[in-house]
Amino acid sequence: MAGSNQTPYYTPTSKPSAATHPFSSWKRLNLYYSLAAITFLCCACYYAGYLQHSSVGLRVSGITSNIASSTTNCFPSQNTTSPVSSSSSSFSSSSQLDFTTHHAAGDGEAVVPDETVKTYPPCDVKYSEYTPCEDPKRSLKFDRDRLIYRERHCPEQSELLKCRIPAPYGYKNPFKWPLSRDLVWYANVPHKELTVEKAVQNWIRFEGDRFRFPGGGTMFPNGADAYIDDIGKLINLKDGSIRTAIDTGCGVASWGAYLLSRNILAVSFAPRDTHEAQVQFALERGVPALIGVIASKRLPYPSRAFDMAHCSRCLIPWGEYDGTYLIEVDRVLRPGGFWILSGPPIHWRKHWKGWERSKEDLNAEQTKIEKVARSLCWKKFVEKDDIAIWQKPYNHLRCKKLRKASKNPPMCPAQDPDAAWYRKIETCLTPLPDVSSEEKVAGGQLEKWPQRLHAIPPRISRGTVNGVTAETLKKDSQLWKRRVSYYKTVNNQLGQPGRYRNLLDMNAYLGGFAANLIDDPVWVMNIVPAEAKINTLGVIYERGLIGTYQSWCEAMSTYPRTYDLIHADSVFILYKDRCEMEDILLEMDRILRPEGSVIIRDDVDTLIKVKRITDGLNWDSQIVDHEDGPLEREKLLFAVKSYWTAPSTQESHIS
Repeated sequence: MAGSNQTPYYTPTSKPSAATHPFSSWKRLNLYYSLAAITFLCCACYYAGYLQHSSVGLRVSGITSNIASSTTNCFPSQNTTSPVSSSSSSFSSSSQLDFTTHHAAGDGEAVVPDETVKTYPPCDVKYSEYTPCEDPKRSLKFDRDRLIYRERHCPEQSELLKCRIPAPYGYKNPFKWPLSRDLVWYANVPHKELTVEKAVQNWIRFEGDRFRFPGGGTMFPNGADAYIDDIGKLINLKDGSIRTAIDTGCGVASWGAYLLSRNILAVSFAPRDTHEAQVQFALERGVPALIGVIASKRLPYPSRAFDMAHCSRCLIPWGEYDGTYLIEVDRVLRPGGFWILSGPPIHWRKHWKGWERSKEDLNAEQTKIEKVARSLCWKKFVEKDDIAIWQKPYNHLRCKKLRKASKNPPMCPAQDPDAAWYRKIETCLTPLPDVSSEEKVAGGQLEKWPQRLHAIPPRISRGTVNGVTAETLKKDSQLWKRRVSYYKTVNNQLGQPGRYRNLLDMNAYLGGFAANLIDDPVWVMNIVPAEAKINTLGVIYERGLIGTYQSWCEAMSTYPRTYDLIHADSVFILYKDRCEMEDILLEMDRILRPEGSVIIRDDVDTLIKVKRITDGLNWDSQIVDHEDGPLEREKLLFAVKSYWTAPSTQESHIS
């Protein structure tokens, strides 16, 4: 159709030219005839296959359809009006999608899309911090015992919002890392409650148009750095043996934030509770965090995932309910891993008055915790001042012998210890893999960081991940090295320090995408979908990376505007006939920052459908050829979410 030169996808100019084609070695007499014949046959075959396999065709109303190539343009353009800026068929990628940020503040009115595309209106400003599966109103319908009402309780299909979550008025691009560790714009998280409630604990201060995070905490008012130094005097945090950590009841995640400079990657979690914005503050600071709680369900992580677990006055009743919560920490803790506890009841003889509890009460609480730890075969590693540390055994040989005398808690029967998506916590001890002697590490010894990233993970070398071998990992690593390099040629901002900080990989497999960004100042939350055929999250953790389980038929346990960049490899093929494409894309829009970027890999037919929806979301997008060339059916959609906020006429201050 005339009137528009919009192209739905393009090929960067870095593709090899005809002059470098291997057939150039033919005799000059046959060169031009051969090239002409080959070009004609390629175009004819590609065109026939394209028409045969395209379920929607390239002539769908409202979707542009010319296939761009830097070599031979086999088909004439078929264009319709589109809200995305137009472009030519052969160009530099940086001239097409603008991946840079522009907005420090302002109204940011959205572009009005074409009427032929289904549009998704802005939600009411009251939804600016909407977390569908941790909605405070919905949670009141559930049992308050053991904080079950704080767990995930997702809306029914009929309750799903079909609108775009607005950023609060005045939203600004976050400070760049590492400055973001200490500063967050007030407009982005307009909550002052913690500045009052935690004023004496040095958590957070309000300074004009921003918050400052001095690094303090309830049990470390002198700062997380000094507190971590104290821990480092008790266990070795410098030799690379501790790489992954979990912080339960994390507050604003200062512990995790200051571990990053020590090459320790912590997953911090806390419920959405009276400390309204604690996880949101953590994410604005550029620190890995999720909304979560230990209640009746397993934590969404595989067994033997973390080298270190931490609780600093996290208010979790570790000694209650037959030690259920400590049993769950044991499941996710690696053999030889450490559990660190500070705050009540540790050092109660000094603090009991300040904690406004009796000596007897605090002594009884610590006695219960010590008893549960012994029942798990943990040893008390050290207790000094306000810090106590326990260590999980390297294997269960001796522990199984002790079970003959005491079976509380009993060993769990044969089960999948890595299954953790909506799986009920059990009051039994998850058995470690068998070993031949007490000197062996159950499940296999991990390399120290950074060698751990490229070493063969024990789960693979032991053959416990179906269909995944050392050769599989090697090929996957090579594949993602090439893919990430290609991504950076299309999106030149991906290689620029500071443009992106919080990244999400929606279908991570072995963590290859994250592994190839390890030298950049970013972190990646690796998702292994609950519906994936192979559970590889344990492998990801054994590589020294982090992640969680998630079904993309539901909302993620995080706040709006969490991620700067979202990567989705074959997500829509995986969820075909499972849930609606538009609901997945609306969730992506919810958790993506204004001017955040998206990379989607999928079949060309699927991407055409995806692009139609992203046009309705006011994303600026282009479909790009596969890194192996235009004849591959798999394509890539690069997109940038537009900057827009709630209007200034509506007050978005929620505090």
